[in-house]
Amino acid sequence: MRVGVKLLVIAAAVTAAGVLIGFYVSHLTKLAGSPAYSAPVQNAGSGHPVVNLEIQTVAAVGPKLSQNPDWVSYLVKDNGQWKRKTVWDLPAHATINVTIYNFDGASALRNPFYARPQGMVGNRIMVDGQPVDHIDPNDASHTFAVPALGIILAIPGVTDDAKNQCGYAPCQMSNAHRTIKFTFHTTTPGHFRWQCFVPCAAGWIDGFGGPMQTIGYMDGFLNVKAA
Repeated sequence: MRVGVKLLVIAAAVTAAGVLIGFYVSHLTKLAGSPAYSAPVQNAGSGHPVVNLEIQTVAAVGPKLSQNPDWVSYLVKDNGQWKRKTVWDLPAHATINVTIYNFDGASALRNPFYARPQGMVGNRIMVDGQPVDHIDPNDASHTFAVPALGIILAIPGVTDDAKNQCGYAPCQMSNAHRTIKFTFHTTTPGHFRWQCFVPCAAGWIDGFGGPMQTIGYMDGFLNVKAA
């Protein structure tokens, strides 16, 4: 085969791979079963928008919310209902107050670096009403991390001996849980991936398959938009 023909074949293969990767990324971004949640904005008239996000993390999303009932998942509170939506529309240059209710047990961090919160106001979080600047890496259940914004948050898990643990989501506040609160600020408009870095997908290689790599479960996007 002539060199020119070989180069054409290689170029065609690279182009085809690029197209396929583009379709794959588009699928992850837009078509992965997670409609966007537009968070209600408060105090927009003052020129500084404020958003309150309520999230829960669960060990098993359950048959009411998914065809994969045993998958671990994040849920967001939308008009009083817990929804499996992990793509969130947020205003730019806003204060985002986040409350996470974690109903899952500990899985532990592979990298203890994630045990120290970063990228939020004060680099501190509130855990069950107490301010902390780190957690025990072995107690981590999930993380909420937005690498492009420098946000890293490890979420402590429910103890193994806790009473009234949740089976399937949506979990109730009467079930055993941990409450984590923190505040961060959005920047200029952009499309930012967030995800969990704890290998908590039981039954998958290294715990990082299935829900850990699927939008609508353990990762999603922050769509930061101009007002």
